[in-house]
Amino acid sequence: MKRVKAAGRAALVLALCVGVTACSRTPDLMNTQRGQDTPDEFAILPNKPIQQPENYRDLPPPTPGGSNRADATPFKDAVAALGGSPDRLNRTGEIRGEPGLIGHVTRFGLGRDIRTILAKEDYEYRKRNDGRLLERLFNVNVYYKAYRPQSLDQEAELARFRRAGAATPSAPPSGEFQ
Repeated sequence: MKRVKAAGRAALVLALCVGVTACSRTPDLMNTQRGQDTPDEFAILPNKPIQQPENYRDLPPPTPGGSNRADATPFKDAVAALGGSPDRLNRTGEIRGEPGLIGHVTRFGLGRDIRTILAKEDYEYRKRNDGRLLERLFNVNVYYKAYRPQSLDQEAELARFRRAGAATPSAPPSGEFQ
């Protein structure tokens, strides 16, 4: 009788463990939503300031569903911030001109579905490095542990650049890391 009770308890514990681990979900390594009860300040995208035109007759006609001069243009803003010419971007965001740059960047081929491929590979990697049972159960952040093999040692790279004679003006002074 004792054996039957012990076997019953063991089966119950085993079923409970299988039930908890069988709950499949997308691996969430970073847990950015954990404990967040305030607004996300990065979700707010400010518009450009509204400008008073010199002459209202010179305004372009409105285009329903189109853009206006106060809309945010993050791609053009990024190109301008990096020293490029935002006027060279067409409506799809592809760069026109610059054949030397485009030729160099696409010299090993151009995969149009690279985002899909990377998303799939990253999902598989996150599934393999999803953390242990208790880490998943208590929603512990395992992002940095999972991606540690792919991380860069900042101090070693800075020392390597300085030994090579490269200028590192935005890095801390030499004695800071020692």
